[in-house]
Amino acid sequence: MASRIEDYALIGDCETAALIGRDGSLDWLCWPRFDSDACFAALLGDEKNGRWRIAPKGEILETRREYRKNTLILETTFETETGVATLIDFMPKRGPNSDIVRMVVGRRGQVSMCFEMIMRFGYGAIVPWVTRLDDGTLRIIAGPDMVTLRSPIVTHGENLTTVANFTVREGETIPFVLTYAPSHEPLPQAVNADRALESTEQFWTEWAARCRPLGKWHDRILRSLITLKALSYHPTGGIVAAPTTSLPEKIGGVRNWDYRYCWLRDATLTLLALMDAGYFEEAHAWRDWLSRAVAGSPSQLQIMYGIGGERRLTEWEVDWLPGYENSGPVRIGNAAYGQLQLDVYGEVMDAFHHARRGGVAPKDSGWEIQKEILAHLETAWRRPDEGIWEVRSEPRHFVYSKAMAWAAFDRAIKSAEQFGLEGPVARWKALREEIHRDVCRNGIDPQTGGFVQSYGSKELDASLLLLPVIGFLPPEDPRIRATVEQIETRLMVDGFLLRYDSQRAPDGLPPEEGAFLACSFWLVDAYVLLGRRDDAERLFERLLGLCNDVGLLSEEYDWIEGRLVGNFPQAFSHVGLINSAFNLDRVLQPAKQRSEQRFGNGTVHPEEAEAAQP
Repeated sequence: MASRIEDYALIGDCETAALIGRDGSLDWLCWPRFDSDACFAALLGDEKNGRWRIAPKGEILETRREYRKNTLILETTFETETGVATLIDFMPKRGPNSDIVRMVVGRRGQVSMCFEMIMRFGYGAIVPWVTRLDDGTLRIIAGPDMVTLRSPIVTHGENLTTVANFTVREGETIPFVLTYAPSHEPLPQAVNADRALESTEQFWTEWAARCRPLGKWHDRILRSLITLKALSYHPTGGIVAAPTTSLPEKIGGVRNWDYRYCWLRDATLTLLALMDAGYFEEAHAWRDWLSRAVAGSPSQLQIMYGIGGERRLTEWEVDWLPGYENSGPVRIGNAAYGQLQLDVYGEVMDAFHHARRGGVAPKDSGWEIQKEILAHLETAWRRPDEGIWEVRSEPRHFVYSKAMAWAAFDRAIKSAEQFGLEGPVARWKALREEIHRDVCRNGIDPQTGGFVQSYGSKELDASLLLLPVIGFLPPEDPRIRATVEQIETRLMVDGFLLRYDSQRAPDGLPPEEGAFLACSFWLVDAYVLLGRRDDAERLFERLLGLCNDVGLLSEEYDWIEGRLVGNFPQAFSHVGLINSAFNLDRVLQPAKQRSEQRFGNGTVHPEEAEAAQP
């Protein structure tokens, strides 16, 4: 049975990633890319679907684990009655092939260890053919895939499982190196584990050293930045939402989605997080990925793409996997790629505008494509859509979607005015004001004076917290204050925030789910803009307390069971952590960076105030 989600840690090589439990079991890995078929899939079923465990044989008195400082090298230390041993897990920066290195180091006395590897391909469906070569290398092949295992420990096969027992003594280091290559290619070269460890530590420490000083929460922010880097796909610059699929938003529920893709919605916040931390190379790469992904007909703009910019992400179910803690179905692909979600147009325009302002894009970069996007949006903004939460029921006129359509024109106007770019600015200004009036007329509950989830609705939505962040209205506007008060009253559970009323889910699925962590970070940001700093810091510290022992967050938190749920680790949660920490900082405040695009120092200009009234 898989461990609790918070009991896992991440290792990766910036092209794929693996999850390793506190018990020394590697339960999830897709090779050679994030979105490839899994060859270790015990996370989504039982161990027969693929796992690789290295751990003491007998009773473990204590387990401690941590990342080496400023790296993605995981060290798990096991204390037993006879001694202490440390398991070091990492993936070296990719060369010709992708490798996983696991090293058992004797710290004190001696420890009897067990090795057990169940290698499966195709999400546990395919049993490979294993051959032992003359030098002791195991060659594991299934169709197009080949994996080699090299170690001084002699293993043997037992019930379709590779096993071994060995003892590690104080001062000894016993390596295991697993390497992937296409099966038609020659056997991959052997990797020296000690040199790989040294070079991997050097890579991460040098990368971390590029980070600017981050103030009070430096270590927490840097761990989240390292996680984002690990979730980036180096060849293209894309960043996956998570390295996993189908980890449930509620244990035993059906809200199980594939997150191994890149969402346009993450664009601006990710860009700001990287730039504000000093990672302009990664910001360049993310902006370049975004430019390539959105190229083409604006009417065919998708809300998400594959890590290489792939468009077809067909969703299907893996009926032989029971799912994490029997939370089925297990889904591969994501049907939401075909939805209309108007907010992504605003995210794209906002991201390109910030890229210009931050110096990570030429002033005219992608401007012709962006003008075509706006030409399409001139009529498309009037349509109902599936919204930020990707509902699988009937489309609606979601308030946040309309507000982000407003943001698209607003950012185009600002780009044209600030950088001398040509465009029909007068028409864009007229559309900007038309959308603003439409939202303020139809998106407010007259009884509460606050915004609602969709036109004609009484329901609330945590995405409304972003209205002052994007500059739609200043934070001191009574309608914004009323919205925040209503959200606090109706969407707060145990101090954390639901994304909408959990009993009235708008997406046509069973309503139960955890508290969506990104939404709680949005509330931190709203508190900062409202001047409620004490409330902001109090909530932020509570959110930090949800990180597991190695600083990782999933998508949601089950406040009843007191555990993390959803795909893990979740980039959107970590981006939220980074930006909220910056918003609490006296110098870097991404929320104000975005909101000041319209209102400058937060004050509405008189002519704009009149136009903004319902």
